[in-house]
Amino acid sequence: MPTPTRVVTRFAPSPTGFLHIGGARTALFNWLHARHEKGAFLLRIEDTDRARSTPEATQAIFAGLQWLGLDWDGDAVSQFARAERHAEVARAMLERGTAYRCYATIEEIEAFRETARGEGRPPLFVSPWRDADPNTAPDAPFVIRLRAPRSGETRVEDRVQGHIAWKNETLDDLILLRSDGTPTYMLAVVVDDHDMGVTHVIRGDDHLTNAARQTLISEAMGWAVPVFAHIPLIHGPDGAKLSKRHGALGIEAYRAMGFLPEAMRNYLARLGWSHGNDEFFTTEQAVAWFDLGGIGRSPARFDLAKLENLSGQHIRATGDEALVAAVEEYLAAQNETPLTTLQRRQMLAAMPGLKERAKTIPQLLEMASFLRDSRPIGPDAAGAKLLASAPRGILSGLTSRLQHASWDSKNLEVVVRAYAAEESLGLGKVAQPLRVALSGRTVSPSVFDMMEILGREESLARIEDCARAVETTP
Repeated sequence: MPTPTRVVTRFAPSPTGFLHIGGARTALFNWLHARHEKGAFLLRIEDTDRARSTPEATQAIFAGLQWLGLDWDGDAVSQFARAERHAEVARAMLERGTAYRCYATIEEIEAFRETARGEGRPPLFVSPWRDADPNTAPDAPFVIRLRAPRSGETRVEDRVQGHIAWKNETLDDLILLRSDGTPTYMLAVVVDDHDMGVTHVIRGDDHLTNAARQTLISEAMGWAVPVFAHIPLIHGPDGAKLSKRHGALGIEAYRAMGFLPEAMRNYLARLGWSHGNDEFFTTEQAVAWFDLGGIGRSPARFDLAKLENLSGQHIRATGDEALVAAVEEYLAAQNETPLTTLQRRQMLAAMPGLKERAKTIPQLLEMASFLRDSRPIGPDAAGAKLLASAPRGILSGLTSRLQHASWDSKNLEVVVRAYAAEESLGLGKVAQPLRVALSGRTVSPSVFDMMEILGREESLARIEDCARAVETTP
């Protein structure tokens, strides 16, 4: 009984810009399929376009994948570095008779196409050198072309798109090796996929036509054709292909916005793939559930609000220690001031309350700003307005009640409530000025939690600072 073939997928971006959302999703689907099947996920950098490929873009791809947690197996492969191997295969195809030398000039090809267009025929170039006697070949530059079949069909059983067929008469004898000896993209992809042992090619459906030509190249070499799965592209909220006008950004921008990588993986997986009605799931669940049959044929729509909602769910589901570590990593990535030892300890204590309403790490930091601010705490505009309308002396009177209170949130709430009752005030009339005194804002975590986390000395000092500032204001 033959040994089952190990599943091998690959992600093959061109390093000509940032790792965009569509590329990140393609990488994720390949990674999920490989991990689900206990196979291998490989990375190939398709850097044959030397004019546009940059080392900075390559590093951005590495960084984006690493942040997303999409680890690849082995070393990343440079397509450019394999150019001689690609040329070797083109020459092997000449020997097999599945490719031929074409000496047609650019002018001859364009004249052929102009004539075809004038006669109402498809401008598909038919080389006169396809069946010419090799002895008539001139001493001139030539390209190597695939000898594609002229009749019948090329078929692909796509795992997403289903059965697809192209009439061979519509497929040209594509160039494999240029006249300067450099390989074309189409040849390089097929050779690299074969040599890397790729069994499944999962990519955007804008590559669907390439599947026909790449199938012909594989067959011309007698190689097994990989399983294809072409994913519908991602659209914007208006239904048009996602583009810069929709604000489409590189994956590093979403990192800078403070989304958790777990949330990005969850959201990207749901852009075109589903497992029943599940919206929120862990990466472990996605690996266990992933199946190519779960990819739909309709384009997915990118919705930032849905991403934010999922991110909030992941923040609430993440352990407090892990969230503090994520905050520290975020601050380092943004070159911001790191947490002190005290601030880290305080943030860990505050995290159960902080994460209830936050959807991103910057929102966590905003909620935790009371920990990072130093005295005197200046109120923002809304805080200053609230203090101006608060009853005079309310903070000074509260200070004396808090001096000897037992310093835990539950007892502090009892003390503040009792003081409000004594003054015939609603709790909010006392708690809101207290909130501004502690944080400088009208929106913050629980005032009682803040006091417990800041401690007696710091809390009382902030309240006294604010009381003096209010009472000396005309």
